[in-house]
Amino acid sequence: MGPEEFVFLLIGLKWTVVLSAVGFACGCVAGLGVALARTSSLPLLERLTAGYIAIFQGTPLLMQLFVVYYGLALVGLRLDAWVAVSIGLTLHASAYLGEIWRGAIEAVPRGQTEAAKALSLKYMSRMRDVILPQALRISLPATVGFLVQLIKGTSLASIVGFTELTRAGNIISNQIFQPLTVFGIVGVLYFLMCLPLTIFGARLERRFAASAR
Repeated sequence: MGPEEFVFLLIGLKWTVVLSAVGFACGCVAGLGVALARTSSLPLLERLTAGYIAIFQGTPLLMQLFVVYYGLALVGLRLDAWVAVSIGLTLHASAYLGEIWRGAIEAVPRGQTEAAKALSLKYMSRMRDVILPQALRISLPATVGFLVQLIKGTSLASIVGFTELTRAGNIISNQIFQPLTVFGIVGVLYFLMCLPLTIFGARLERRFAASAR
């Protein structure tokens, strides 16, 4: 495999990083809304968001991307592959992060909420200043772990023809007929992206476990 093919892989790697960043960032915003709805003590809102989470956790990401890209086109809403994949990853990430953060919010000792109520803090102030900072700390290891899964999940974007790292590898492999070499390099690039995050998540988990003793 020559330098031109390697540069093409690096371009695919760039789009993998961009897709992961967009999906994670937008998923964080939407996931926070899902988590707050799940812990809102409003039965209808809780049931709706529970159903939303069940749908996206109970179906493969591949199918979700397929439905967003091809399903919306059937009803006249034809999206660019980049936009469709970004939306699909955002919806997927929001469901998982919403559930992760819902668990973290509920893991904050109830005494914190009761103390905030005793100080006459309203719901938004209570969540922003008391509950969410503690919940964020609790959820960090799981959040980092999900980010690793999301990075690997971007490989499914090829289902709608978007050229990220895996599809770039497949294109090169079909041109030079060296699949073992090409996908070996692709695997190494994924590994180099995910390893620092995996180590960081493990360190956070050990640190928080030690502080909880």
